[in-house]
Amino acid sequence: MNVTHHRTRTTRIALAAAVAAVLLAGTACSSKAEEKNGDGGADGVEAGPGVSAESIRLGALTDLTGPYATLGKSIVQAQQMWADETNAAGGICDRKVEIVVKDHGYDVQKAVTAYADISSDVVALPQVIGSPVVSALLDDIQRDDLLTFPQAWAASLLGKDAVQVLGTTYDLDMIAAVDFLTRTEKVAKGDTIGHVYFEGDYGANALEGSEWAARKAGLKVAGQKIKATDTDLSAQVSALRKAGVKAVLISAGPAQTASLAGVAASRGLTVPIVSSAPGYAPQLMKTPAAKALEAMVHVVSAAPAVSSDLPGVRKMVASYGKKYPGSPVDSGVLSGYNAAQLLGADLKKACEGGSLTREAVVKAHRSQENADTGLGTPQNFTDVSQPASRSTYVLKPDAKAVGGVVTLEEAHEAPGIEEYLAAKG
Repeated sequence: MNVTHHRTRTTRIALAAAVAAVLLAGTACSSKAEEKNGDGGADGVEAGPGVSAESIRLGALTDLTGPYATLGKSIVQAQQMWADETNAAGGICDRKVEIVVKDHGYDVQKAVTAYADISSDVVALPQVIGSPVVSALLDDIQRDDLLTFPQAWAASLLGKDAVQVLGTTYDLDMIAAVDFLTRTEKVAKGDTIGHVYFEGDYGANALEGSEWAARKAGLKVAGQKIKATDTDLSAQVSALRKAGVKAVLISAGPAQTASLAGVAASRGLTVPIVSSAPGYAPQLMKTPAAKALEAMVHVVSAAPAVSSDLPGVRKMVASYGKKYPGSPVDSGVLSGYNAAQLLGADLKKACEGGSLTREAVVKAHRSQENADTGLGTPQNFTDVSQPASRSTYVLKPDAKAVGGVVTLEEAHEAPGIEEYLAAKG
C-alpha cells in the first residue's frame, strides 16, 4: 500500500481498517457430507453425477474469507434459504436439494482444488464467485458440461453452453454508467472521466465499455488499474485529481469504492462516482466513508435495489430477515436467490423431459427465452453469445433503506448498447 506524508494519513488508514474489518467480519463456511450418486429413481428419470433417487446435489465455489466475503456469505445463505423452501414444498423431481459449499477466499488455486473435490458429485453450480476463478475453471466446466452461474459478469464468459452470465456484462454496465453521467449533465463533451478498475477480466471488460461510451460522448478516460488487495486509493485519487476528472467510474470491490469516495471527499475531489454492483455493499454505510458514499456514489446494476417494491423482492427480503435475523440484506441476497430460482426452473424442466443428466439440465436452461423470477427483468438464455439482459437500474446508497440502497432509475436499456453489441459481432 502506498502511503504519502499527508495530514489525512491517519484518517485514511483508519478508514481502510474500518472497511476491511466490516467486510471480512462474520464469515463462515459449511458443507454437507458427501454421499454417493445413484442411477436414478423408480420414477424412471435418467440420472447422472450429483443426482440419486433421493437427492439433487449442487455446488457453490464461493468467497467467504477474501475481498468478496460479505457477498459470498449473502449468496450462500440466500441459496440455502431457497433450498430449504424448495425441500419444504416437496423438493424437485421428488428429490431433496442439497448445496455443497466450498470457500476459495478469491484464491484461484484454492478454487481449482475445490472444483476437483466436488465436480464429480454435483449436477450444477448455482454460484462461482470471481472472474479470475471462473476463467481458470472454464475449460473444466465446459468439458464436464456442468451448468454454472458465475457471480462474475465478464463478456469473455459468453459463448459457452454450460456457463451462464446472469443479467448484463461489465461493459454494458459501464456504457450505462457513462450514459447516466451524460444524460444527467454531470459531465459534458470534452470532459475527462476517471475509471478505477481491477486488473483481470473484470476490469478489462469494464474498461472496454467505458472507453467505447466515452468516445461516443466525446469524453476522455483516465484509467487507474488496481489489485484486489489495494484498499487505500490515495495514490489513485491524487492521479485522478491531477488529470482534472469530472467524474469517476469504479469497477472493483466494496472496500475500494469506500476508499475512493472517502479519500476523494477528504481531498476536495467531490465529483460523481458510479460503481458497478459488485463495488457496493450495505456494510459500507457503517464505515467512516458512509457520508461520502451517500453524497457522491451511484450504482449501476442489472438487479433492482433490495428495498424495491417488487412483490417478489419484498417476499424474499421478509423471508431472509426471518431466517437470518441480524444478517444484512444486500445485493448478494437478491443475486443468489435469483440464481437459485432460475436453476430450480431448469431442473424442473429437465425432470419433465425425463432426464436429470448434466446435458439435459444445460439443454433445459438454454431453452428458456423469457425467464422471470419476479426479482427484476426477464432474461433470455437461448443465445449463448449474447448477454441475458441489456437493462440496468441506477441505485443510490441510503443508510436508512433496506440493503443500504434505493432505486433512483428503473430498469432500462442505455442508448448505444445495440450498436456496441452489433459492432462486437
